[in-house]
Formats: sequence, structure tokens, C-alpha cells
Amino acid sequence: MITSQPFTLLETSRWKDYALIDSGDGLKLERFGNYIFVRPESQAMWKRSLDNEWKQAHAVFQPTGEESGGHWDFKKKVDEKWDMRYDLTPHPPPLKGEGALKFWAMTTPGRHLGVFPEVAAHWDWFSGLIAQSKTEINVLNLFGYTGLATLAAAAAGAKVTHVDASKKSVSWARENQALSNLIEKPIRWIVDDALKFVQREARRGVKYDGIILDPPKFGRGPKGEVWEVYKSLPSLLEACRECLSEHPLFVVTTLYAVRASAIHVAQATEDMMSGFRGKIEMGELVTREQSAGRLLSQAVYARWEGKA
Repeated sequence: MITSQPFTLLETSRWKDYALIDSGDGLKLERFGNYIFVRPESQAMWKRSLDNEWKQAHAVFQPTGEESGGHWDFKKKVDEKWDMRYDLTPHPPPLKGEGALKFWAMTTPGRHLGVFPEVAAHWDWFSGLIAQSKTEINVLNLFGYTGLATLAAAAAGAKVTHVDASKKSVSWARENQALSNLIEKPIRWIVDDALKFVQREARRGVKYDGIILDPPKFGRGPKGEVWEVYKSLPSLLEACRECLSEHPLFVVTTLYAVRASAIHVAQATEDMMSGFRGKIEMGELVTREQSAGRLLSQAVYARWEGKA
């Protein structure tokens, strides 16, 4: 039972190619590489600290009433895609790979640009666990999007299976693999419905030492399968448990745009990991403004780390 597990605000403060410049009035001003963007942020319920900086934006996302719907209003020229970098810094021993993630960013029909910068806190955490392991770690990354978590795990020495329902996202992830000089790393790229894939893996007896879960609030599989996080997550966690190795190394779940508390995610994780020796941490992924130093909460998470 969840009693006194630590509640942690995880902040990634070492980004060089990304910055939260300012926020307020339901918006956030961000830099991705050399470009500045304005995106909606309903939780920015305060006044902006800056003024002129907002006028320098290259593009502003104009939302519609639909989930993630809207369009980009370009104020200045923006390349179709541009490269960004993040340097992994797990605890010693050092990474077995180069430790630098390089990836393509671009504006999409939604409000996203190919990277969720706040999740880098998880990349550093599990890549450190993998790098310190004395055995090869088999990792499953579900809802893998553009592959940055997959590449972080692979750079640290893991064998990774990357699953996403979007063929376009998987192609983007493979381009990021090449850009990161990780093309020789053992990565399986799978376009499939996450739940169906894990259930098949369980029937095959495939086992994983680490599982990364980054599900959307709503989504559809490649054959029209409906994903709704409140209804679908319990079944997915149950299926994932069947795929865990005898001594798992880690499990991490991150949820965006949901009403659930980190406590709820931690309790679901605790149920999933009952019988395994380990510890649970929960909290929020946050980004700190450069302007006034306020923290902007981006997601809730729970992560489990195995004990030898």
C-alpha cells in the first residue's frame, strides 16, 4: 500500500537546445534549437513576466476545440525540420555508447514538435540503471513516438523493442537513430497496437527487464483499435506484468493531460509490481522558466526500480 513513497518534482535543467523562456495567460514561450514558439498551456494561470520576447516568436500554435487540433501561424521562416541534441548524463560508470541523442524537430499538424523535453529526466535515470547493469538489459518502449527514450536506452547498452501505432512516428524515430549514430544498436521497430503486441509477447514467453510506458490520453491503433487511458491502462499493465523478467530493472509510466494524480499512477504501478523487490517513486515532470523561475507541471509519473 502506498504510504510514504517519495513525491518528487523531476526537473531537467541541463538542456542546451531547449528552453522554457516564459509562460503565462494560458501560453508558454519556448525555444527549440534556434526557433521560438508559442504554444497553449492551460496550467500557466499567471501573468507573463516578459513582453518583447513574445514578439520574437517564429510561430504561434492556434488551437481549435478538438483534442490537439489547430494550426501553426508562422510569423517568420522556419525550416521544414532541424536537428537538436541532448547529452545523457547517467551516474557512473559512463555510458557504453556516445551518450549524445541527436534528433529531428519539426512543426506538426498538432501542437507538438517531436520531443517532450521534460521526459529527459527519465532518460538519464533509466540509462544510468542500464549502464550500471552487469547483464544485457531487454527494454520495451510502448507508445515510443519519435524514439528518444528508445535511443537513450540503446545508447546505454540495452536491447530495445520500440512500439508505436503510427508508421510516420516510427519512420521519424529511425531517422533519429541514424542521426544519433546508433544505427548498429539492437533495436526492433514495431508498428502495432500496444496492448495487442504485449499480449502476443506474453503468449510467446518473451521477457523484458525494463518497460517504458508513455501512453496518450486517447489514441487509435493501426487497425482502428481504440485507446482510452482510464479504461485501457489497467489491461496494459496486467499484460506488461506477464512480460517481466524474473528480476526486472525498472518500469516507468508517464501520463499527460489527464486528471489522474501521481498517487493513482503509483498505486497502479504498485499493483503491477506486487511480488517483485523494488521501490516506487512518484511525482510530476516539471520545467522551470528562465524568466521568473516558476515551475510548469507537464505530466505525472510513477517509476519502479528493482532491488537486487
